[in-house]
Amino acid sequence: MTGPAEEVPDDGYERPVGGAARIPGPRGAADDLDPLPDPRPASQPAAAPETAAGIAAETAAESAAAPEPPPTHAVLKSLLGAWALAACSAAETQAVEDHLTECAPCAEEALRLRDAVGLLHPEESLDLKPLLRSRVLEDCLGKRPARIPVPAWATPYDTETARLDALLRDFGDSEWHTPVRLKWFEEERRLSRRTTVAGVIGHLLTVDGLVATALGLDDPLGPQAPQGGTTERTEFFWDSARHPTTRQVREPWREQGHTLVRTVSFAGHGVAELAVDYGGFALPLGDAFLERAFECWVHAWDIADAVDYPYEPPSGAHLHRMIDLAARLLPGALAERRRAGLAGPAHGLVAAGAPGRTLHLEIEGAGGGGWDIALDSPAAKPSSEHTVAEIALDGLEFCQLAAGHISPEDAAAGQHGDREAIRDVLFAAASLSRL
Repeated sequence: MTGPAEEVPDDGYERPVGGAARIPGPRGAADDLDPLPDPRPASQPAAAPETAAGIAAETAAESAAAPEPPPTHAVLKSLLGAWALAACSAAETQAVEDHLTECAPCAEEALRLRDAVGLLHPEESLDLKPLLRSRVLEDCLGKRPARIPVPAWATPYDTETARLDALLRDFGDSEWHTPVRLKWFEEERRLSRRTTVAGVIGHLLTVDGLVATALGLDDPLGPQAPQGGTTERTEFFWDSARHPTTRQVREPWREQGHTLVRTVSFAGHGVAELAVDYGGFALPLGDAFLERAFECWVHAWDIADAVDYPYEPPSGAHLHRMIDLAARLLPGALAERRRAGLAGPAHGLVAAGAPGRTLHLEIEGAGGGGWDIALDSPAAKPSSEHTVAEIALDGLEFCQLAAGHISPEDAAAGQHGDREAIRDVLFAAASLSRL
């Protein structure tokens, strides 16, 4: 249904459908005239329609073209903590470091934060330093001296047993059964014996028992202990065990060491001269404690090498005393080898206390020093005027030689003088070792 037709006024204008008027040209002109030319250059594209997609594309292009503003001072200051911890991105790190060259307060704050991070994360080994225990004890005793101090000649043994005990503390069952090869020198050749970490501790327990019996303490092998030297006692311990030695051996070894130190601390003066029988030779108790300290360190070295763990040598002062003991034993070892026909004959009879032929032994490195070794008799007096040869060795290499870990031929010694005397002394040093 439609309403009445709308009356269109006759005003001379043409109107399309819908009533919009179009202004015509002059009457009589053609309706299909050419359109006006486009004033834009031919290369310029037509404007994109103002749609939502077009507006978004233009906005993104403008954002990409515009450079980002540099971070403000407040933002860069808030990044200093992350920068000190090396937790910034590469761009943030560059921005902070550029800012530090221009801002003195932030530079000072950055240095303080870096120092604080260094305190929180020290770049040090987790292993305890060898002298830490001695320093702690020295500091404690300086503030409150012990009523019963440990004798100075027993401190190397006390230290080395404590260091080995610290190494063993965290061993699991598998480490206690790790194979270890013990080495020593006998006559003209090096020998070795395969055991385990637990077997090594058992060996130390049995040989320390010689010192215990000299002090009137119980023998760890009991009344059935064999009469003999260190080899016989060790073989007896290994063979008498019903089951393979395990980590259970640590506690008796540790307790025996504490008892030895405690006993000599209460014994007073004069006990250091008490003889300790090693089966074939004897040492004063003071030297026996030093010898036990040396063997404890050497076997701790063997154990650490077997489990692939670093182990530091003794302190310079203790190492010097161990080397001094070996140097003092060399004339006797040389005389014993000469009686066995394993060393060259003496070049002359020397009265006790009279000067005789001498070899100068120079040990370099930590614990080093110089020693004059009498060549013709243990009772002869070394004399620099009668020096016929000189040997120079690194301290650790000399200890390896005395422990039987390297042969005399392999010792990288600086040698000068009588070749026979040099050979005899190097072989005598190796003969100090034993199982």
